[in-house]
Amino acid sequence: MSVYDKLQTLNIHLPAMAVPAAAYVPFVQTGHLVFLSGHIAKQDGKVWTGQLGKTMQTAEGASAARAVAIDLLGTLHAAVGDLNKVKRIVKVMSLVNSSPDFTEHHLVTNGCSELIGQVFGDKGAHARSAFGVAQLPLGACVEIELIAELA
Repeated sequence: MSVYDKLQTLNIHLPAMAVPAAAYVPFVQTGHLVFLSGHIAKQDGKVWTGQLGKTMQTAEGASAARAVAIDLLGTLHAAVGDLNKVKRIVKVMSLVNSSPDFTEHHLVTNGCSELIGQVFGDKGAHARSAFGVAQLPLGACVEIELIAELA
């Protein structure tokens, strides 16, 4: 089953690549690797704001991370033209806007990782880091970047 068939089965429509909000590019390809800049969580087209452990719970954070994964896939599609060219999702790095006592960053980030696994199967198994941070741009609850290897 192609990546696009899996996306259709999951009822996911890839968004257009977002325009950068500052002085950076959405992706850089070097050799067979594509590095995607951090994408912040959005809900209904607006920044999904909040702080885990204070104004948001883990399940909502995981939903936000899943939404980021969909945006990342849209950018990856724009970068490579065909998601079936992806040989491997190499790494995901997740920043979670959280209170000092919040300790479930890994569970929030699962929202992204699990969707990538559903879409890419074994090619979606990736290395990962999940950090808690005091704040993210525009008050976003989650920001995630991704590195992919192309065939």
